[in-house]
Amino acid sequence: MRVFNNFLGRFSQDIGIDLGTANTLVYVRGQGIVINEPSVVALNLKTKQVLAIGKEAQRMVGKTPSHIVAVRPLKDGVISDFEVTEQMLSYFIQKVHEDNFRFWPRPRIVIGIPSSVTEVERRAVEEASLRAGARSVFLIEESMAAAIGARMPIHDARGNIIVDIGGGTTDISVISLGGIVINKTLRVAGDEMNENIVQYVRDHFNMLVGERTAEEIKIRIGSAAEMPEGLETPLRGRDLVTGLPKEIIINSAQIREAIRRSVTIITDAIKAAVEVTPPELLSDIIEHGIHLAGGGALLRGLDQVIQQATQIRTVTVDDPLTAVVRGTGIVLEDLEALQEVLLPSVHNQRLK
Repeated sequence: MRVFNNFLGRFSQDIGIDLGTANTLVYVRGQGIVINEPSVVALNLKTKQVLAIGKEAQRMVGKTPSHIVAVRPLKDGVISDFEVTEQMLSYFIQKVHEDNFRFWPRPRIVIGIPSSVTEVERRAVEEASLRAGARSVFLIEESMAAAIGARMPIHDARGNIIVDIGGGTTDISVISLGGIVINKTLRVAGDEMNENIVQYVRDHFNMLVGERTAEEIKIRIGSAAEMPEGLETPLRGRDLVTGLPKEIIINSAQIREAIRRSVTIITDAIKAAVEVTPPELLSDIIEHGIHLAGGGALLRGLDQVIQQATQIRTVTVDDPLTAVVRGTGIVLEDLEALQEVLLPSVHNQRLK
């Protein structure tokens, strides 16, 4: 079987995957990023059939009949539904190869996962990928992948700190000499902020809105620091008193108040990581700054809040949304030279 898989591998395209709670991005070796879709799967509960995956499934969220549900098979950066994750990965693998007439793809895959995952959770990612069609799977911590994607000098004898704020988790890592020296992972990130907004609107306006609406509002007017010009936008939902549709005008100051607790938790965790960083590495970090990656890094003013709290210059990396998947792609392009940054495989797979 191994020989057969290796034979099929010659006709497959190796891929890097940022398997995120909110979005899945796919990098194809030699091509770049080819897929950026929501990590959502629409299921028919009566037949157990998968109806849609990715963008098409995302459009169904909150709009389906009772027997159809749109689910996110990953929670807090780890697999919560193994079979659905397997089908989602299989869909993305097939989508990468559909235009190339490859009848049975068997690619090598590099996948970014949160640093805090257990061995059981790592095994679940590997097995889901193998069953989805991969011939071998290599795992890398998302913060390490983000640092590589941001072209940070991770192999130098120098302290680098990167904060990867995704949908389900925030990874804070101090990296030096190709390894992670200090790591903190929080289950507080973009999704938690969306839930904060839902709860705030419920408490202050007696109105119910969905998480997708909350995310749109966060992107449109959300900020972590006070901005020179206040923003406002209409917000529509259901009045919890009358049960009828309701529209209000909400502003950036209110959204800032809603997400303040989550922003504070992230900021305090970064401060805690800095406080336990060895002095020699901390000296480098003060010189080169804190780097932010992930979708959460796009929150207006977040870099200012972190810089003010830590007294360390804070910058957002170029294209923070794709930093992790770009990092998996760089590793994929030179697996042998960068194999030391990979996590040990529970299947003891070799580079082939």
